Amino acid sequence: MIHLYQRRHRAVRLAVFAMAFALAGCSAAPPYQRPMVETPTVFKEVAGQWKTAEPAEAQTRGEWWKIFADPALDRLEELAAENNQDLKAGLARLLQARALQQNARSALFPQIGLGAGPTRQRTSPASQGLAADADTHPTTLWRAQASVDYEADLFGRIGSSIDAATADSARSEALFQSLRLAIQADIAQAYFSLRELDTLAAQYSETVGLREQGLALIQHRFDEGDVSELELARSRTELASARSESIGVARQRAVAEHALAILLGRAPAAFAFPAQPLQRITAQVPPGLPSTLLERRPDIAAAERALAAANARIGSARAAFFPRLNLTGALGYESAELGDLFKWSSRTFLLGPLVGTMLTLPVFDGGARQAGVDQATAAYEEDVAAYRQTVLRAFKEVEDNLAHLRLLGEQIEAQDAAVASARRAATLSQIRYREGSVSQLDVIDADRSVLQQQKEAAQLDADRARATVALIQAMGGGWTTAATK
Repeated sequence: MIHLYQRRHRAVRLAVFAMAFALAGCSAAPPYQRPMVETPTVFKEVAGQWKTAEPAEAQTRGEWWKIFADPALDRLEELAAENNQDLKAGLARLLQARALQQNARSALFPQIGLGAGPTRQRTSPASQGLAADADTHPTTLWRAQASVDYEADLFGRIGSSIDAATADSARSEALFQSLRLAIQADIAQAYFSLRELDTLAAQYSETVGLREQGLALIQHRFDEGDVSELELARSRTELASARSESIGVARQRAVAEHALAILLGRAPAAFAFPAQPLQRITAQVPPGLPSTLLERRPDIAAAERALAAANARIGSARAAFFPRLNLTGALGYESAELGDLFKWSSRTFLLGPLVGTMLTLPVFDGGARQAGVDQATAAYEEDVAAYRQTVLRAFKEVEDNLAHLRLLGEQIEAQDAAVASARRAATLSQIRYREGSVSQLDVIDADRSVLQQQKEAAQLDADRARATVALIQAMGGGWTTAATK
């Protein structure tokens, strides 16, 4: 009978193991598919204005700023890659996500531990079948054993958790790439803004010089009695106004330089950028096909991986409706005397849970499991909407910057004509003033118009540079000079 019982017990255990391995890996998660998003076949602003081109995927994606062929900008981007603190924090978040992924994967393997120690206990007379007033003595039991704990992944709960953690890790990596692209773009934007202020400073310096010469001339004519004190006062006012505006530009430049220093991971006191007026940007960026936007933009990739993680969590929530099988065991030694602990006769083993049951299935939980499924499903639907909104926002950003560049090109042509006309008018007013045909007020107005038109031209040049950076960022980066030929 004993042998028959042992054979039956062994058969039951084998059946349990066979069932565990057969069901292991079965997933309760719904099959994942990336949501469909309607994409245009061509950008609205491309038709008739831009040459449609496939982005060069084989090229290095991290050095898109080299399209501007500016060594100073190249150096700033290198410094930011090494020292930007936001970038370092983003990398740390990525490493955290990868560690969480590895932690989730560890559930696939048995958890093995070693332990040793004594227990002191006194059993009740009833547990020994003795009389109620029987005297029992406390005993000490020494144990040294290895323990094993393993949960069979019957319905994919662990597998779904791993899938979710893997998708979260991929999402963190995409977010890191998005952060790096944003910081690179911020560096370029700050750089071009700083150079725009240098251009304005140079223009004001030239204007101040011209007005100093004009004041010297008016002062001489006033001393000779040729002009009134009113004209002298006007000339002094214009000079003081130009100096004030020049100082204002210097104040803006100092703030912009400090902001650039922070992006580079440096204290403002430890960073100085030499003045360098902005040269006209002629780089052209191929916008590519709309469908490539879904592959290139890291924020879109992050939103899609968030979807995959949410889908896997639905599987984890559904798996709560099915049984869980925990296999536990212990193997080692135990004895009442420490000296007898490691004798062969003291060996012991245990197969099965110390407390509770091996196979568990909640029967009634007041709707908690269904609530978990509903919450996971709603979270997935939220991520679907967020993904589609991210795609729509990406198309808007590309269209916006394509429109900016197209219209800025036309506006710059018109502004160049305005600058040329203003300069010609200023030259003529100087000539006519020397001839006595016009008043000094006309000369001042003509000079003021030149300065204003030059300021507008400098701002438009900077706007085009910034719009070019914004377009590259909107397309996901990755262009080099070769990609624009």
